[in-house]
Parts: sequence; C-alpha cells; structure tokens
Amino acid sequence: MSVEAFEDHSPDVDITFTKEDRRDVVPHDNDPIVISLVTAGRTVHRVLVDQGSSADVMFWPTFEKLQLSPDQLRPYGGCLYGFAGDQVQVRGYIKLRTTFTDDLASRTEKVRYLVVNAPSAYNILLGRPTLNRTGAVPSTRHMKVKLPSMEGMIITICSDQKEAKKCYENSLKNKRSVCHVTTTPPPGTEPEREH
Repeated sequence: MSVEAFEDHSPDVDITFTKEDRRDVVPHDNDPIVISLVTAGRTVHRVLVDQGSSADVMFWPTFEKLQLSPDQLRPYGGCLYGFAGDQVQVRGYIKLRTTFTDDLASRTEKVRYLVVNAPSAYNILLGRPTLNRTGAVPSTRHMKVKLPSMEGMIITICSDQKEAKKCYENSLKNKRSVCHVTTTPPPGTEPEREH
C-alpha cells in the first residue's frame, strides 16, 4: 500500500449545485457519472467518476488505443482489489497530463493512472486521488462534476447519460457471462440421482 501526499493548490472557491444544473438531466435510476477528458493529447470518452475507487485506473485497451508504449510504464509493487475482493493485475503506472474542460474553462493536472489488465465497460476510472487533488465535486443528482480552474472559475462537466446507460448495461452483461452457479450437496449426504 502506498500513500501519495499532495499539496492542495486549488483555488478556494465555493462549489454549488442549483435547480438550473438539473434542467438538462434526463430522469434516471441512479445512473453513474460518465464524462470525457483529454489525456495523452486525445479525448477519452467513457470515464467513470468513481468516488469508491482509491486509485485512478486506466484499462489496458485504452492504454493501447492511446498508442502509449509499455516502456513508459513504471513498476507498481502494490495490489489492487476489485469491489468483490478479487485481485486485479496491475501492469504498472503512468503519469499523464490530463485536461478537464467545459469549453469555457479548463484545468490540466498530472494524473497517476494504474494501468490494469481487466475487462471493463469503461476506459478510465477517475477515483478519489484526482477528485480530492483537484477539488472536484461530483453530483449524481445533477449528473455533473464541478471543479475549480486555476483562475478560480468553475468548470462544469456534464455526464453523458446515454453513454453511462450503455456502459452500465455492458458491465452487467460482462458479469452475467462469467457468472455460474454450482450446487453441492451438504457434507455427509449423497447427491440425488435421477431415476
């Protein structure tokens, strides 16, 4: 386990959500926040804002599509565990300049991504390290993430609700396809045979 200290150099501005922020939100049943950002000079879609993740994660297919070289990966000695407690293979980590923008204001930060070899409906999981360092505040009710720019403006990034639904459905399909049930008799009993 590693602890990465960071200096909070975000401007001290108030971030609020209003009724206006809900105006463009399609009614939903707890959709996740899925945004786009720019990293390695390219726009990456299907970025899950995941307050439950203790790491910023990039999946191997995304790493390859960004045409990054495996030589750029630095070794990572820790373990990463999924929600169900299963260990995920970490191929290493990479620090990439990442830009958050709403076309009115932007902010660029170096983000340390753990690159993992695991199936996912998402390209990147944006976890607590970056959310905390940037002062980002996500709201699932408003389907937005707000964070301060270095000039003190508020950047408002809207969730792509159609993409969020698609990703969520794909993640459920992936789980169904690998799930199986095995029934075993209680200890000391013989399995029933069909006659």
